[in-house]
Amino acid sequence: MIHAIAIDDEPLALKLVTGYIQRTPFMQYDGGFDNPISAMEFLDDHAVDLIFLDIQMPDLIGTDFARMLQNGPKIIFATAFEKFAIEGYRLDAVDYLLKPFGYEEFLAAAVKAKKLIELESHKGSNLETNDEFLFIKSEYKIRRINYSDILYIEGMKDYVKVYLKNDPHPVLSINSLKMLESKLPASHFMRVHRSFIVNLDKIEVIERFRIVFGKVYIPVSDQYKEPFQKYLDENFL
Repeated sequence: MIHAIAIDDEPLALKLVTGYIQRTPFMQYDGGFDNPISAMEFLDDHAVDLIFLDIQMPDLIGTDFARMLQNGPKIIFATAFEKFAIEGYRLDAVDYLLKPFGYEEFLAAAVKAKKLIELESHKGSNLETNDEFLFIKSEYKIRRINYSDILYIEGMKDYVKVYLKNDPHPVLSINSLKMLESKLPASHFMRVHRSFIVNLDKIEVIERFRIVFGKVYIPVSDQYKEPFQKYLDENFL
C-alpha cells in the first residue's frame, strides 16, 4: 500500500486529487493540505511514500518545498503551469500532471510511482544481512556491522547514518531508512521517528519521551508512541 498525501491551495483541485487517491486500490490516503507548511508539520511525524504537489502556491512554491523534503518521498507535480515542467523533472519528480487532468492520467502517474517505490524497496543492493550482523556498503568499502554495536540509525534524504558504540564517526551509506528497517531484527530495533531507528538493547535513559544517547536526544514522534509505550510497559518494573 502506497501512503500518499496531496498539497494544493485550490480547494476544488485538492478535493479532486484526494478523491482520486481514495479511489485507487493500491493507495492509502493520509491527508490533504492547502499549504506546504501544514504538510511539513505532518511529515515530521508521519512517513509518506508519495506526494501530489501543486507548484504555484502563495506561502511556498511547490518546487522549493520539494527541495526541502527529507527521506525521499516521491513527488508527482500537479499544476496548471506548463512552464514549470523542466524544473519539476530536474527535481527528479516521478511525473508532471498538467491541470485539468482526469483519473486516467492520474492513475498512469500513480502506477509509475508505485513501480519505482516497489523497485527501491526490494533492491537492497547496499545491504546484506543475517541474524547477528549486516554488511553495508559505505564509501566504496563493504563493512561488517554487528547489531550489538549499533546505537541508533538516522535517515537523511538519500542516505543513512549508522551510529556505533565506541566510534565517534557514523557509517554513511546510500540507502533509505525504510529499506534498513526491513532488514533489521524487529525484536531488537524499533523505528521511533520518521528519521530514527534505535537499538532497544542500548536504551539506558528516556526523558519526556526522548531517548538519550549521551548528548543526543532522539524524540519519539506521535506516530510511533503506541508501539514504543507497549515495549516500555512490557519491560517496566
